[in-house]
Amino acid sequence: MTGSTGSQPQGRQAAELAAQYGLHDTTARPTLTGYVRQLWERRHFIQAYAGARAKAQYSASRLGQVWQLATPLMNAGVYYLLFGVLLQLSRGVENFPAFLVTGVFAFTFMQRSLNNGAKSIGDNLALVRALHFPRAMLPLSSVLVELRQMLISMCALLVIIPITGITVGTGDTIRWEWLLVLPVLLLHMVFNIGISLAIARIGAVSQDINQVLPVLTRLWFYTSGVFYSIDVWVGRIEQEWLQQIMMPIIQLNPGAVFLDLYRTVLIESHVPMDLPLGLNVWAAAVLWAVIFLVGGFLFFWRKEEVYGRG
Repeated sequence: MTGSTGSQPQGRQAAELAAQYGLHDTTARPTLTGYVRQLWERRHFIQAYAGARAKAQYSASRLGQVWQLATPLMNAGVYYLLFGVLLQLSRGVENFPAFLVTGVFAFTFMQRSLNNGAKSIGDNLALVRALHFPRAMLPLSSVLVELRQMLISMCALLVIIPITGITVGTGDTIRWEWLLVLPVLLLHMVFNIGISLAIARIGAVSQDINQVLPVLTRLWFYTSGVFYSIDVWVGRIEQEWLQQIMMPIIQLNPGAVFLDLYRTVLIESHVPMDLPLGLNVWAAAVLWAVIFLVGGFLFFWRKEEVYGRG
């Protein structure tokens, strides 16, 4: 008892001495501003780490990074046959091939950012336990990996849209408005960082989220208008009360907002959604990007000190 009592003052003295000389617990959560500063100081490593992961992702396959473009294109081809040809969901959509491919590319960016964010801590436990660094670097790098994929997809899309436009006679040609895809990509990346950080915290606590995510992302896919016009098909619901409930919910879904924004900028024949609350797609995209970035970052940061324990 005496030894235990005597050790308490000594512990307080040690803590006071450590604080006096700037020593701190390496497992303690830094302040919010300090955390942001640490991430900024390591920005070059985040970029290099993302580049290394992107190269390693397809290194085992013979075609390598060709699959980065081939996979979403093949998915778009399957969706075109199923939904455009067999189910005739292309009705009411001018230049449906460009409409569909744009939706597939944009949604894939969100989906993969979400899925990889959920695994970003669990798949790097050895690194997390061995080194002290801001854990947000891991979901951030996973989004940058997918941004590289999206940039490749955008280059392909800027070839597909004029070709399909000429083929179907919609007048889609190269336009100066295509430059607006750069701020769209920035907003989309910011939004994806937010959802990746939020799901990374959940995935670090429970690996079960990886079993649920495929169901959630499939539901998100079908309610985001990837392969159909939301205004056309939701507007055909016979029950007016159900239509009035479903239309604003689906239109304000962030997946639908970002898909519509890409199409508005890239496809000349596309008419943007008439959103509720007096919003346009630009305003809605900005709101979703800010809300998810701030909310996701704070949500992740608040558990910084527990990642990798146990």
